[in-house]
Amino acid sequence: MGKHDPRIDAYIARSAEYARPILTHLRAVVHEACPDVEEAMKWSFPNFLYHGMFCSMAAFKEHCAFNFWKGELVLGAKGRGAEKAMGQFGRLRAISDLPPKKVLAGYLKTAMKLNEEGVKPPWLLKRNAAKSAKASKPAKPEAIPADLAKALKGNAAARAAFAKFPPSHRREYVQLITGAKREETRRRRLEKAIALIAEGKPQNWKYEKK
Repeated sequence: MGKHDPRIDAYIARSAEYARPILTHLRAVVHEACPDVEEAMKWSFPNFLYHGMFCSMAAFKEHCAFNFWKGELVLGAKGRGAEKAMGQFGRLRAISDLPPKKVLAGYLKTAMKLNEEGVKPPWLLKRNAAKSAKASKPAKPEAIPADLAKALKGNAAARAAFAKFPPSHRREYVQLITGAKREETRRRRLEKAIALIAEGKPQNWKYEKK
């Protein structure tokens, strides 16, 4: 059986008077529909877990909100377009603003099945796809400052080694040079950099695993 988290007891107790019955009702329906549910406080409001993130509830100054983690799959368009603070069932000011208990339990059963089957929410798939697309884009080459370019031109060994470096190693040297605040510091860094590059060493060669 699912256990009650005392932090959620405290959350309900300190919520506005109008909100307490709504939160208590939601919590009871979730536990009844999903006996193995787990409770947790995440992002400072009550969350329910069942094979991963399941649903959540929150109380605001004048309304409560209830959301399914996979709302779009549980509720269709209704679960996709709601303002986050408003919740997928709108601004709840009384228990009567919620669907009937039987209907809400049906939504919970659908959400349970989705979690049991490991179905990912569409918003997460889109976010991961966007991250993958961004990661697959080749990094923009770092612009070589004029003084580094001139020094490389005057040192054949350094020039050949720098050309063979991967973009990350080149970027480290460019950032080392351009990050200098004073001209004297920049000059010293440039001299040291050229010596290391000529030896085929990346800037952080000391920390590389042998």
